[in-house]
Amino acid sequence: MRQAGRDGLSLALIDARNHTLRLLAAHEATVTQAPPAPAATGHAPAVWLAGHAGWFAEYWIARNTLRAQGSACPHQPPRLASIEPHADIWWAQHEPSQVPGPVGLPGFAATRAWLLETLETTLELLEKTPDNDDALYFYRLALFHEDQLGERLVTLAQTLGVPLGLPETQTAAARDPLVVPAARWSLGSAPGGFVFDNEKWAHAVAVPEFEIDAQPVSWSQYIEFVDDGGYDRHELWHADGWAWLQAQDATGGRRGPRHVDQIGVARFGGAGAVLQMRFGQPVRVAGHHLVTHCSWWEADAWCRWAGRRLPDEAEWELAAHVAVRRGFRWGEVHEWTASRLQPYPGFSPNPWADYSMPHFGRARVQRGASWATRSRMKHPKFRGFSLAGDDEGFYGFRSCAI
Repeated sequence: MRQAGRDGLSLALIDARNHTLRLLAAHEATVTQAPPAPAATGHAPAVWLAGHAGWFAEYWIARNTLRAQGSACPHQPPRLASIEPHADIWWAQHEPSQVPGPVGLPGFAATRAWLLETLETTLELLEKTPDNDDALYFYRLALFHEDQLGERLVTLAQTLGVPLGLPETQTAAARDPLVVPAARWSLGSAPGGFVFDNEKWAHAVAVPEFEIDAQPVSWSQYIEFVDDGGYDRHELWHADGWAWLQAQDATGGRRGPRHVDQIGVARFGGAGAVLQMRFGQPVRVAGHHLVTHCSWWEADAWCRWAGRRLPDEAEWELAAHVAVRRGFRWGEVHEWTASRLQPYPGFSPNPWADYSMPHFGRARVQRGASWATRSRMKHPKFRGFSLAGDDEGFYGFRSCAI
């Protein structure tokens, strides 16, 4: 999809918007009154996430007078007015802790109408757009941004206990760790098609031989860490991670990843070892399923306990390219790596400069994708990122030998 032409993009944009509308409807079904204000839940509400998808497309496509310049477009090009006078108040780039001024967020019906109207405008403009990378850049950007917002709507549903009726992921049998030979690897993406700015640009790195898990860590592996007192042993935790854990304990105790109600019991029973809340329902999770809703601090502590380490992002990317046929499996959880998010050599921000730059040096890199990621978003070069204490997303990890 990074190379998609005009026709493929048109279909994908329709699919993405339909997905957003379905998720919005699921959230609406659990709300009996007006949409909750951001400050009431601690999260950007579903109407903001969905409405922002329409705002983002209009902001960078219909309102952008220099969109034909593609990735060379300036960060603040001359813009036309929105079809919605309050659009920049409701759905601006920043997420609202509280919507400014007297104008609150629109309701679900108004948000649906906005999404349909902005999609129609986007598709009309796309029909008249040349079929080349520069002309299609912002259409591809809007598509991928909406896919990311869609996954955030799924994550929000999990956080708030909104039932989505999604099928349970199927986990294949575990395989032995893989040895990946030393290589000179081209880390990052080369020009051509759509490239996220934090992937710019491809550059050669030397990667020594390493051993890496064929799949992310499972619950049965994680339970051993919990049963061995992993959450009580200061020596297993990074100093900042231990401080994070103590802050979690102050709010009710932490003995497992987010949404886990029971762990470390009945581990030899056929019903599974973990009781985890999934979209508002308690689910007994089988031990061979993958750890999810795990913070970087927990992943790092598990690795210290196991005498292993997190892979760096070059190792992960190399394995995802050369070891798939040997059993390297990814795509069920976003995977923490040892790497901090830093710009690659030759980095320059894309027009949406706030995508990566504010997070350089602060966030940890995640590689791969989760079961909730749209298939067209899944790419072995993609660099996700999050703060070390974040655990709301579908986050897991795998390990390497020291």
